[in-house]
Amino acid sequence: MGAAGGEPADERAELGAVALTYVVPAHNSTAVIEDTLRALATRLQGRNAEVIVVENGSNDDTCGLLGCLQQTWPYPGVRLVVLRSARGLGNAYRTGIAASRGARVLLTADDLPFGFDDLDAADGIDPAAHPVIIGSKGHPESAVDRGGLRLVLSWGFLLLRRVVLGMRTVDPQGTFILAGDWARQVVDRLTEPGYLMTTELCHLAELGGVQPVEVPVRLSAQHREHRSRVTVRDVWQMGVGLARIRRRHASSRRPAPARGWRQN
Repeated sequence: MGAAGGEPADERAELGAVALTYVVPAHNSTAVIEDTLRALATRLQGRNAEVIVVENGSNDDTCGLLGCLQQTWPYPGVRLVVLRSARGLGNAYRTGIAASRGARVLLTADDLPFGFDDLDAADGIDPAAHPVIIGSKGHPESAVDRGGLRLVLSWGFLLLRRVVLGMRTVDPQGTFILAGDWARQVVDRLTEPGYLMTTELCHLAELGGVQPVEVPVRLSAQHREHRSRVTVRDVWQMGVGLARIRRRHASSRRPAPARGWRQN
């Protein structure tokens, strides 16, 4: 799998940077991925954008479906790239970031949980001054009601992150809009294979003096209908993972700013 259009790898490497890269992890995504790619292509037409879909360990026909979509991709203004990684959200995101060419890189889910609220909000923020922007369920203006249990557990996760990592970011598991150079600079330091990868990214940002900007989002109707699969046991598992992240980056020093990025 590669870029739609089938250009050789050496030619792809010589292509110039684009304005925006969407990174979409796909794991058992046959029910949603086609609609998601159509929505992205429609929204991004004329924006000099690319969409990188990273299939990661599916056991349904996600891989085959993506191959068909790539071969018949009817949107010449939006480049589609299909890659594969080991199973896990973090593995997929790292693969997508490393392959990206965008001045901005947006990390989302396979069903666009916030629609384009995150992109709309980020368009009004200078990425040179703020290289990490989060579509945040924890923003006071966000509309993301998921029920009482989810709210209680979210507060538990927040407390754990504050205690273990000293993290100031409220929701390090939202969608992310990153300055492309900054993202590609730090990607090799990210090691979490699963959902804690974005928490690790936030931790590295804060260690480097970059405080993520959280913007409000609205949870899509289909997400509002889903029952939460988070359990009390997940709080313990997150604590173990956070301790692992703290140990791994205990001696981290502030990274040098990426090209085109300035610190406030």
